Amino acid sequence: MSYKHLTTFERTRIEVLSKMGYSTRQIAAQLNRHHSTIARELKRNTQKTYQAELAEKLVGKRRLACHRKEVKSEELIQTIQHYLKLTWSPEQISHTVLKGVISFKTIYRWIYDGTILSGDLSCLRQKGKRRKPRETRGRFNIGTSIHQRPKEVKKRQTFGHWELDTVVSSRGKSKGCLATFVERQTRFYMAVKIENRSASEMYRAIQELYKHFPKDTFKTYTVDRGKEFACYSKVEADLKVPVYFADAYSSWQRGSNENANGLLREFFPKKTDLARVTEKEVNEALCLINHRPRKCLGWKTSFDLFHEQVSHLY
Repeated sequence: MSYKHLTTFERTRIEVLSKMGYSTRQIAAQLNRHHSTIARELKRNTQKTYQAELAEKLVGKRRLACHRKEVKSEELIQTIQHYLKLTWSPEQISHTVLKGVISFKTIYRWIYDGTILSGDLSCLRQKGKRRKPRETRGRFNIGTSIHQRPKEVKKRQTFGHWELDTVVSSRGKSKGCLATFVERQTRFYMAVKIENRSASEMYRAIQELYKHFPKDTFKTYTVDRGKEFACYSKVEADLKVPVYFADAYSSWQRGSNENANGLLREFFPKKTDLARVTEKEVNEALCLINHRPRKCLGWKTSFDLFHEQVSHLY
């Protein structure tokens, strides 16, 4: 049974019963406590006589003194700042670099109180903007539903199942965008620059990625119902990879891709004109993302797990 601290009411009863001459065992019986608990309470908090109010104050002082002193060295702060600038999260830093010496909650607290990065919250992935506007772009309602997809894909039991999407420039900037791909088991993330969000450009990106890896690297694609995926029949015919469509307004059915796109947005915010972003900049961002240790992967990196799987296919 878990231990419960004595309450103010119980201490008041201890004061009254002890003044009435009750023994520690008799008081314990009245409070339904172990006699050793009462004996320790009287020993620690009695000054001439036991007083409940004084006992509360003494207990409070001891609790303040019992906490471990916080280690906040300049070297530690510099280490944390270094990895935050490499786009690592506080949790990733705590579990891998610091080996749990301090918790990720402490790192967040240091960021918020200005100890780290002068309180600059831009280093955090979520910047207070959690809600996403509902998508209103064109859709179509044909193709194989995600509900017909093999169950092993949902459970991430096998390698080679991908989620696809696009990351677009802000409205009015340009038509430039990125076709994005994430492998569900390893969370390995790829992005290909395309001129616009047309079906022909999406097919080009899919075909380009397909040529860079062994055939069995791609077993299924899961996409949303955006019109850029109207090329699905050509993908299935030419590449022999089945395409499954998520339900409308159900982004959680492609959670890996939505999460990865959010990571990419840290490098290319929504106001970015993606037509002006170079392939070198895209590749640098992908390298940083894929080389981060991930909690869902047992603190391994997507890069290592993906290439371990692909090496077996050659």
